[in-house]
Amino acid sequence: MSARIAIIGLGVMATRMISNVQRYGGFEAAAAWDPDTDACRRAVQLAPALRIADNAAAAIQDKDIDGVYIASPPASHRAYAEMALAAGKPVLSEKPLGIDIDASRALVDAANRCGVANAVNFPFATAAGVAEMETALADGTIGDVAGVDIRLHFCKWPRDWQQPAAWLSERAQGGFVRETFSHYAYLAEKLFGPARLIHAVARYPDDHRSAETHALALMECSDIPVTFAGGTGGLDASGADRIDFTVWGAQAGYRLYDWNRLRSSRGDGWTEHLADIADPRQDGYRRQICAIGSFFSGGDHGLPGFADALRIQELVEEILAA
Repeated sequence: MSARIAIIGLGVMATRMISNVQRYGGFEAAAAWDPDTDACRRAVQLAPALRIADNAAAAIQDKDIDGVYIASPPASHRAYAEMALAAGKPVLSEKPLGIDIDASRALVDAANRCGVANAVNFPFATAAGVAEMETALADGTIGDVAGVDIRLHFCKWPRDWQQPAAWLSERAQGGFVRETFSHYAYLAEKLFGPARLIHAVARYPDDHRSAETHALALMECSDIPVTFAGGTGGLDASGADRIDFTVWGAQAGYRLYDWNRLRSSRGDGWTEHLADIADPRQDGYRRQICAIGSFFSGGDHGLPGFADALRIQELVEEILAA
């Protein structure tokens, strides 16, 4: 029997999660809560069996609920996570753990003390392209790694599909470094170990409310240099964003791009991988849902825990404070 999950927050990420659960199974979106009644209505249209609770506590503490998924804005993550931990229910949260490092450290301590299963939704934990890159690193296909480059550029931030989440444009909780770079920081640590920041700089608008427009950072993971360059604004000929993560090796370079696509080069141009996957994006969603379902059912899942997410949050906030 699938685990019955309560969803707290019904914005963009939760809506996507509900749609993917309806398509791939893995667990049951049984209850939910959001202060926005329109968001609740849209969620029920996606999943007619979804029950909207009177408040977050009612959803989390419901005796028929097996676990909790937190998809509300970051400032509220800690409170809902602690509520789930107190109820003894496995909790999956979107990143970051919060907007205050000390508060997030306290959350990790609380999770460690109570021993309740906890995880954070970093999709690269289960992505096919990442698994293939790990194999190429392990079997020597890539060779000795000279460095890693993370390149992000968004012509518009927040992107059109993110517009309902106004907080993404604000310095307090949002910005592309927290929202997108954090995924690639997690990936760098997954492949090469904990990251250490060497130098960083971030640029902000003058209004003191808006999120960063540009960021640069030099890091190390196990003596491997990792560079990050990101920015917003402007248009290229296609109007496309740039999102890629490249591992430069002595034998080959491997590049994960557009989130779910992978290519490699041995110095003679790029060769596409994952050709047997008809839709890499949907395959990523399927893998993600399968892992989350296993997490909530107490099985093997490979998802990072709160402690892993705390390291990423500390790195991100150090870059943003530069």
